[in-house]
Amino acid sequence: MVDRNAGPDGVLLLDKPAGITSTRALAKAKRLVGSLKGGHTGTLDPFATGLLPLVFGEATKFSRFLIDSRKAYEATLRLGQETPTGDTESEVTTRRPVQVDSQRIDDVLASFVGVQHQIPPMHSAVHVAGRRLYEYARLGEEVERPSREVQIESLRRVSTQDADLIVTVACSKGTYIRTLAQDIGARLGCGAHLVALRRSAVGGFELVEAVTFETLEAEGLDGRRARLRPPETLVRGLARLDATPAEADHFGHGRVFVRHEGEPGEELAVFEPGGRFLGVARRAEGGRVLALRLMATGTANAPVFT
Repeated sequence: MVDRNAGPDGVLLLDKPAGITSTRALAKAKRLVGSLKGGHTGTLDPFATGLLPLVFGEATKFSRFLIDSRKAYEATLRLGQETPTGDTESEVTTRRPVQVDSQRIDDVLASFVGVQHQIPPMHSAVHVAGRRLYEYARLGEEVERPSREVQIESLRRVSTQDADLIVTVACSKGTYIRTLAQDIGARLGCGAHLVALRRSAVGGFELVEAVTFETLEAEGLDGRRARLRPPETLVRGLARLDATPAEADHFGHGRVFVRHEGEPGEELAVFEPGGRFLGVARRAEGGRVLALRLMATGTANAPVFT
């Protein structure tokens, strides 16, 4: 039975629509599931759509495991046109003829696979000298910003139609697809900007699992909360440690216990003997297991999916 007065703990896989910020999407979802505590696991630009995992209650403690995970997208680039923001949020300022064939496109895309160094766009939330870059951009100021290392795991052409190039990309956290679009256009010699972006995967979650606001609004509170994945799905990439009753008691009180296995520095998802998720720990020297983040006791958890 769902406790309607308790805020839920869990992960909602939302299919974010275009025209809304990730912050507004979170606020709307919080109202729909009846939560006072929530967060997202990496924003999508307002014009972008697709998978936006939202975390509520105790799940917010473990959101970094999705923030740090790989992402996948389908992106549409318009070749021969450039905008200051690299997407549709600003007007086209440069137009060039497009004289590239499919083989040239494929070769250029292949050249981006691997470790790259990206310069964050001015219209982004990266902090430089205590201010976000978009604040400088709104004032018409351009500031020097350091490049960051990202990894493009795959980048493939899906189709081309007229001047539109559709690609799929899998990449590390912190990758700006807008910047990637601009860089592809520059390497092709014709320029490009992003006209559509849809996120298809975050970590181990896929877009096919996500729900739209229209579906959520048609359901009651019980149905909406039943859609929440339990907090432990955020840490399913970690090694699992099934604690003994004594270890679970130590861990639940934030105390160290010793388990002589594994390598120091390894993070662990800790479960009590009955299978309840207790939190995340880290192995230290001498076999010590240190608590990092603990689930609160007595909370109303979402149903466990197996």
